[in-house]
Amino acid sequence: MAINSLKILEDKEEKMLAPYGAKSKDSKGRLYPDNEPGYRTRFQRDRDRIIHTSAFRRLEYKTQVFINYEGDHYRTRLTHTLEVTQIGRSIARAFGANEDLVEAICLAHDLGHPPFGHSGEMTLNRLLVNQGGFDHNKQSFRIVTKLENRYPDFPGLNLSWEVLEGIVKHESEYDVSDAKDFDPDLRGNIETQIANVADELAYTAHDLDDGLRSKMINPQMLTGIELWEILCASLQWNGGELNDLTRHTMIRQLIGMEIDDVLTKTDALLKNYSIRSVENVQKLAFNIVGFSEDMHRRNRTLKDFLFSNLYRHYRVQRMSFKADQILTKLFSTYIDEPTILPKHIQDRMQKSVPERVVCDYIAGMTDRFAVDEYQKLFDPTILP
Repeated sequence: MAINSLKILEDKEEKMLAPYGAKSKDSKGRLYPDNEPGYRTRFQRDRDRIIHTSAFRRLEYKTQVFINYEGDHYRTRLTHTLEVTQIGRSIARAFGANEDLVEAICLAHDLGHPPFGHSGEMTLNRLLVNQGGFDHNKQSFRIVTKLENRYPDFPGLNLSWEVLEGIVKHESEYDVSDAKDFDPDLRGNIETQIANVADELAYTAHDLDDGLRSKMINPQMLTGIELWEILCASLQWNGGELNDLTRHTMIRQLIGMEIDDVLTKTDALLKNYSIRSVENVQKLAFNIVGFSEDMHRRNRTLKDFLFSNLYRHYRVQRMSFKADQILTKLFSTYIDEPTILPKHIQDRMQKSVPERVVCDYIAGMTDRFAVDEYQKLFDPTILP
């Protein structure tokens, strides 16, 4: 059997992808000259570069909703990222979009998250208010273009234009894109839009799963939530004990329902607007990949429930309070006493805005490292 050369892979894309799917051979390329391998497409190479970053590995110990030491079975940023990627590839395959591009965007979409999830992000945004604030979406872009130091000839990963555009145009209820350098008048391509929907779908379903597992949410609290009622009816669950197997079945059913809705709604729009190219997708006045009005309304109700009963639960709020204290104290101490920082961070502070350099350092920390660092600096009984 002959090796699949780059030419063969690109020819396969041309034959298998839909007309509106992004072809790697049509990529706008990379900022810096970079020889392409003979057996991977550009987007496959980008995916591989993202996976091998330090920032990607650190996602294993960064909070999704529950901090790492609360239990081994709760989602982390890494498991969330992998789940988003799996859902994104499934949707991409159904539409004939470029799975490799979707995968690369999904794998990179949360690289910029600081320790302690959205609580950490809010703290850093407050601390950086006079230096442009902090946004994990922009930080993801910063990581792949500047902060990952892995190649001698260029900063960052030198990803292809389309992957960078996908990272920049990542949008969800909590993320607003700033695409001034990436055709801001055009929407994200269909691969970017798939990644956005996969993220929203994954965190809603899986936060519900983790909330039920933690007992912060119980089934009785969900009475009247339309999506929950539909799940109970479809599985003929009468409200008895919600054991692990039943919970797994419900979450799996929920994800399936959501994906089916996205496929049905998006397919109808693709046909109604006679979408035949990448440009057709990007020039629309709205995102073509999304939920039906009914599913959007049902999701809105579930999200409101999770906000009130999970994200605002006193145990989560207590951790948010701790996170703010830890990161605020670390930040102010590093700024006031830079000599306690690693040498390479001190060197960067001499060449750039100190507050931004310190922010980069803190944002790269895992939950565990931030807690350990706090203890080493402020608990006199622990050796530095």
